[in-house]
Amino acid sequence: MHKDPFYKSLGYAISGIIQCIQKERNIKIHLVFMFLVIICGFLFRLSITEWLVCILLFGLVISLELVNTAIEAVVDLCTQEYHPLAKIAKDTAAGAVLISAIASVVIGLIIFVPKILSLISL
Repeated sequence: MHKDPFYKSLGYAISGIIQCIQKERNIKIHLVFMFLVIICGFLFRLSITEWLVCILLFGLVISLELVNTAIEAVVDLCTQEYHPLAKIAKDTAAGAVLISAIASVVIGLIIFVPKILSLISL
């Protein structure tokens, strides 16, 4: 079996990311919050460790959103009719994104709230 060259595989991956961004509302929301966190990170001068945590969380949430979109597309490809297993697949994938987003918000609060409070107390 012939494998495509690396640059073509990279192109397919980028195409998938672009398609997801164009078609899915939730990834747009995640990206907006990601850019807001990046701006706040520069304003509050995050440490290297804090940046690493944020970058890891960005990757986790965006990756899970992409996987969720892929699962939804495959389920839709397999059946247009309601099926309880299709619902479980879609809902479970969405739940994974939700859990990662909630964890990211909690960690973001742990990082940023003390910095905000220290500004307020000045």
